[in-house]
Amino acid sequence: MRVLIVGSGGREHALAWKLAGSPMLDQLFCAPGNPGTARVAKNIEVEAEDVKNITNWAIREQIDLVVVGPEIPLALGLADSLRLKGIKVFGPGKDGALLEGSKVWAKRQMKKWGIPTADFAVFDDFDEARHHLSRFYGGPVVIKADGLAAGKGVIVASGPAEAEQALYDILIEKAFGPAGDRVIIEQCLSGEEVSVLALCDGKDLIMLPSAQDHKAIGEKDSGPNTGGMGAYSPSPLYTAELDRKTREEVFLPLLEGFRNEKIDFRGVIYAGLMVSHNQFNVLEFNVRFGDPETQAILPRLKSDLLPLLTAAADGCFGEAKAEWFADPAVCIIMASEGYPGHYEKGFPISGIDQAEVAGDGKVSVFHAGTDLKDGQLVTAGGRVLGVTAWDKDLAGAVKYAYQAVGGIDFKGAYYRRDIAYRAL
Repeated sequence: MRVLIVGSGGREHALAWKLAGSPMLDQLFCAPGNPGTARVAKNIEVEAEDVKNITNWAIREQIDLVVVGPEIPLALGLADSLRLKGIKVFGPGKDGALLEGSKVWAKRQMKKWGIPTADFAVFDDFDEARHHLSRFYGGPVVIKADGLAAGKGVIVASGPAEAEQALYDILIEKAFGPAGDRVIIEQCLSGEEVSVLALCDGKDLIMLPSAQDHKAIGEKDSGPNTGGMGAYSPSPLYTAELDRKTREEVFLPLLEGFRNEKIDFRGVIYAGLMVSHNQFNVLEFNVRFGDPETQAILPRLKSDLLPLLTAAADGCFGEAKAEWFADPAVCIIMASEGYPGHYEKGFPISGIDQAEVAGDGKVSVFHAGTDLKDGQLVTAGGRVLGVTAWDKDLAGAVKYAYQAVGGIDFKGAYYRRDIAYRAL
């Protein structure tokens, strides 16, 4: 098969790394990819959001399957464009992508379909939203921008003053642009967040192992939210009973809701759960592989990934199954100093190859924000690398991952030193 992966981050490198080992694969391409994907695939100079040129290129190159990584191309209708030309796609159409593209739509559908989620209210007027804050009696509240905001459109405010400032920043100052034309104010839930992903063929699903992400920039989950500073899989919180309940109370009602809305969803559904005492609520849905959860989940996959994605794109899992290694995995993000705020780029990176070799076959480094400049690997983003390791237990995986991180160097490298602290 000739396969195209759309995207340029750590998630796409992890997908390319896993797909490259498939005996079904003839040739693998990434659009636009990064220096990491170039080690296992051929990068092409087409941006992920360029729907027209990706479609034309896929037709010309007779691509058998397109795997869409990021959410924005899906929201722009890339999967629809490709399917219209008879090309198989792993990723939902524009209608299914609305599950992530509009938090307002997603929350209203959860309520309609009986999926457990926090109480909420929707506003597009600053004064009305500010007045609504009084119902929370000074406690913590969550403010969410409606649209896509690169994982940064959610603010947990500890009290009314902080919440009012968040509303002002989003609705008046347009901190997230058009994504903040509407906001959700919702109850702040307590517990721990768990990520659960499922492959979907439009009728059935294959659930993947759980993972826990670290959104905050600082140790002990302090400071502003980021796109994710690390992840580990599986989560010890996610019991077999919780897995059963998530399937029956989240994913199956979601599939039924899609059918009722005439949405043919073929791709991956990501459910972010807030778990407390074996009970849960859905915080949000995403319609693509998580980043960095994917970097912690895929190394645990014993099965060939390509037939699973192809079966989903075909709309029929049939006999397709996923088998998993018991060994846990952890991913640590190495970021640029200043992220998620202003940061500088272009600093040379060294030590990746040595870190992987020293990991005794238990370490893989995924490129997220890197570039080549005159043959030298340099930093090119806020999240630069995802350093993933696996071992017979989580403590061992964490040890290998931090040993690898310690061998990689670039100016201003920042990483959290407590990834997986809750589980350990």
